[in-house]
Amino acid sequence: MAAGTLIPLAYLAERALERGWAFAIAELVQPRTAALVGRSLLLVGVVTSVCVVLGVGLAVLVSRTDVKARRLLAVTLTLPLAMPSYLLAYLWVSAYPALAGFWGACLVLILVSYPLVLLTTMAALARVDPAQEEVARSLGLGGCAVLFRVTLRQARAAIAAGALLVALYALSDFGAVAAMRFEAFTWVIYGAYRSGFNPARAAVLSLVLMVFAVALVIAESRARGLAASSRIGGGSPRPAPLSRLGPWSWVTLLVPAVVLIAAIVVPGVTLTDWLLTAGPRWNPAEWLGALGSTMWLSAAAALASTAAALPLGVLAARYRDRGTQTLEGASYVAHGLPPIVIAISMVSLGVVLLRPIYQREPLLILAYTVLFVPLAIGSVRTAVQAAPIRLEEVARSLGHPPLRAFSAVTARVALPGIAAGAALVLLTCMKELPVTLLLHPNGTDTLATRLWGYSSVSDYAAAAPYAAALLVFAAVPTAVLGMWSTGAGRVRGG
Repeated sequence: MAAGTLIPLAYLAERALERGWAFAIAELVQPRTAALVGRSLLLVGVVTSVCVVLGVGLAVLVSRTDVKARRLLAVTLTLPLAMPSYLLAYLWVSAYPALAGFWGACLVLILVSYPLVLLTTMAALARVDPAQEEVARSLGLGGCAVLFRVTLRQARAAIAAGALLVALYALSDFGAVAAMRFEAFTWVIYGAYRSGFNPARAAVLSLVLMVFAVALVIAESRARGLAASSRIGGGSPRPAPLSRLGPWSWVTLLVPAVVLIAAIVVPGVTLTDWLLTAGPRWNPAEWLGALGSTMWLSAAAALASTAAALPLGVLAARYRDRGTQTLEGASYVAHGLPPIVIAISMVSLGVVLLRPIYQREPLLILAYTVLFVPLAIGSVRTAVQAAPIRLEEVARSLGHPPLRAFSAVTARVALPGIAAGAALVLLTCMKELPVTLLLHPNGTDTLATRLWGYSSVSDYAAAAPYAAALLVFAAVPTAVLGMWSTGAGRVRGG
């Protein structure tokens, strides 16, 4: 599946050089290009840094302390992941127009992205051997020292993976920066493609974006290293002891409360106002058609992405050599490109090589798979790493061939994590906008395309039923992800 990333890259190379090397170099050295790079990197840096601090802090809070309502909090904090960035941006900017710009884009991207770090960190904390923490405490280390020097070091692979997804999302997002009118890479690239006057410039800028995506993948790989969670004792993992907050228990709820108010309550009030003004303009037949198309296209893409991710995810978990790292990293490159680039490259592919499926559902599903397979790869890799390889070795020693031993032991242990990856892809496909706008078949609309069509002309009353449906149905896979992480983390009580 990593070879699928060659499709947009080949298209970009051909487009970028269609006016010659001189044009490409001149475009790269333009002051406006340098300014664009600075704005985009600043956005990515701020969003990723805040998401890591917020996601890791909240994961520690719900996984390792006796904070009030832990189980409910663990699931609720994942719900902002169901919110499309363009919808959240429109909800905020319609209520507070002065928010438009850099800080508005940062706010929206942080709110929709921090659950990526939260989910991966919660799952990783469940696999940290509490015996190592007990040994560290017996050597005189305090609670904070144990957290940073032992616990989080064991979870660094998952934290790095979550940070990579956040950075790539912030780098490639179009909806939030467009709604907030912040001139980042994706908005400029989309404008160049949409105008049709300068596709070569858009391709050159997209290649610059690809370079940053490759750099992020390399940085994540080095941060993750070859480390994996280690255990001191054998047997089944046991829950880690919870730190007692005492009188600070209610105070620690302030940060989650502020986050949920900004991500759910304020947008929810605005959306309710939209719904109240929708009135009889709602078309039930149109709404049901968009809902049906959204559900089946997203489900098909989730299945295709998970199936494509299984071989590479298993290789990445079991055989961490240079070749595997290269293949895994290549799959992330397309995820860092603007979806508009993926969409246009798929249009070119459909016209030239895949005309029988051009403007049909299979081409849209293929584009979804190329774009979102890294989400499934990360989940498969993490789930397979969590399955003890010794159990598979025992099955093989009893006469089972390798494939049967893997399917009977490792696959069964890793199945919840793989299913969580499929749910993440399903959720992301339901929210996806640029690829769907360009590749959806004639006469077929999704909730996202209907929502964008009405919101882009400020017809919020007509957009309200589609926004509400998207949030309600996207909340289902989001809740699955939250409950899986809660179960993986053995969050008790609350």
